[in-house]
Amino acid sequence: MDLITLLPFIVLIGAMFLMTRSAKKKQAAAAQMRNDMQPGTGVRTIGGMYATVKEVHDDTVLLEVAPGVHAIYAKNAIGAVLDDAEYNRIVHGDDEELDADGTVVPDDASSLTGESDTDKAEVAKIDLGKDEAADDDAETEDAAAKDVKDTKGEGKADGETGTK
Repeated sequence: MDLITLLPFIVLIGAMFLMTRSAKKKQAAAAQMRNDMQPGTGVRTIGGMYATVKEVHDDTVLLEVAPGVHAIYAKNAIGAVLDDAEYNRIVHGDDEELDADGTVVPDDASSLTGESDTDKAEVAKIDLGKDEAADDDAETEDAAAKDVKDTKGEGKADGETGTK
């Protein structure tokens, strides 16, 4: 056999070796991370739930998903072990960066518009109800439609049969 014909096979085998090697490294790192879990650390499951580790066993982990609520998970279900700062930022909303600036963002945009309380009161007085003239027009249209219906077929709509 010629070397040129064997070259594609050699390259293919080399690529497969490199891919499996990197996958094995990732699996080993994930297994090491799961084995290094200790009670009190924050974790994220592969389903996206954040919890605190209470107990670590051989194949299972007892997680506290809410105060007083415990659940048993397989170790393989732990997607990431989080450091305390990241866990508190995600779960409790603690963000040191915002606390250092002292910047407060309002919940609504009313403070950004510059309107005074009297302007808001005037807006609240506007009546968005129907116009009386429009109500009268609607009543006459309903009466005319009823008259046409009575003359056509004793109030029967299209598709109704005369059986009783």
